[in-house]
Amino acid sequence: MLLITSVLFVALAVLCVILQFWAHRTRKDESVGNNPQFLKFQRGYYLVYLVAMFADWLQGPYLYKLYSYYGFQEEQIAVLYVFGFASTVILGSWTPVAADQFGRKKLCVVFTVTYSLSCLLKLSRSYMILIIGRIVGGVATSVLFSAFEAWYVHEHLETHDFPKEWISLTFAKASFWNGILAMTAGITTNIVSEWFGLGPVAPYMLAVPFLIFVGIIISTHWNENYSGHKVKFRKVCGEGLKSIVTNEKIFMIGAIEALFESVIYIIIFLWTPVLDTGHPSLGLTFSSFMVCILIGQAVNQILISRNIPVTTMLIAATIIGITSMSVCVVSTHPEQRNVTVTYLALLLFEFGVGIYFPSMGFLRNHIIPDSHRYSIMNWFRIPLNLISCVVLMLLHEDVFRHGNRMIFVICIVLLSLGLLCGMRFVKIAKDDENLKQDTILTESEHIHNIF
Repeated sequence: MLLITSVLFVALAVLCVILQFWAHRTRKDESVGNNPQFLKFQRGYYLVYLVAMFADWLQGPYLYKLYSYYGFQEEQIAVLYVFGFASTVILGSWTPVAADQFGRKKLCVVFTVTYSLSCLLKLSRSYMILIIGRIVGGVATSVLFSAFEAWYVHEHLETHDFPKEWISLTFAKASFWNGILAMTAGITTNIVSEWFGLGPVAPYMLAVPFLIFVGIIISTHWNENYSGHKVKFRKVCGEGLKSIVTNEKIFMIGAIEALFESVIYIIIFLWTPVLDTGHPSLGLTFSSFMVCILIGQAVNQILISRNIPVTTMLIAATIIGITSMSVCVVSTHPEQRNVTVTYLALLLFEFGVGIYFPSMGFLRNHIIPDSHRYSIMNWFRIPLNLISCVVLMLLHEDVFRHGNRMIFVICIVLLSLGLLCGMRFVKIAKDDENLKQDTILTESEHIHNIF
């Protein structure tokens, strides 16, 4: 399995470089945003944001392995994952408001402290302390994907008065480098955990110095900024919910997101136990997943440049997901288990994820009104996390133990419902001129949602 993983990673990496170069040539207006002051400001933001993201990615490949190493059973580990997901959605709705009211710089510093604490708590073998660590980590993750970008947007527009259109350029570059860092993080964790023999807790200790570095740079180089108006939380949430239930396009976007991305969250949990029987290199496997996502993004960009509709790409990603999960149902059968086939199927799924995220990001940007984006996105996260948590909690039931085939069957059902919603969206949005674009810019948050 190790040899197969290594060979596939190299082959996929080469293919990724070729496709990314091809996709880069399809992009237009490369001279836009080349203002020296803007580039300097952009680099300063990347120094902080991308290092923070790297520290976050270091914690992805060996999380399940760490809990298993401590002696916890699969259903106990599932509960730990549920606490992480639940804290993200429950407290995640509060963090953007806190960032606006108390200061985005302060909250970014809080992120470095809480995430470092979350890493250090993983040194404990106490189940309760590990649960607390998951909750604290969920809070930190919520801050990472609200306060940092809110700080950037404010500085971009209010402090430096750069054109609003350049914001998407920064986030598109961040998304690309995010993928590269995720791949690098997988290799790094593989080296420290397996090659150096430091065990599955090593990546979390390695993340702490990066988080401290981020905290120091923010404290010494960033300006503080706040929202220019007081956010009325209840009113904003009510208006967002009204937009969802009265606008079928927004409702369908939310349904597709909840169904597809809940499967992504479930795979976050499942990939380690279903592959670990083949004794793979988890860090290298994680990096291979990230490469497949980058390949999917590049293919998306190339096809969009050839006037393939965004909605078609979304449907294609869902079909790829259904195909992948169907293969996993067969390959995880107790009597004919084939870890290699399961691994290839999961690589295919991550390729579909790479196609899905930029397409969904484009649709959200053009369908969801800016005035209610914050509250609508929070409402979307509720069914997404609820579905994920319910499916993971099913691991407590006897029918789901000693094999995850039924979980993959549920994933097929979820993706099939997502496909139906996607087809309905295509029908009601076919005359929308705003969706007939030839370029998609990915948002920096998208790739992180995968793991």
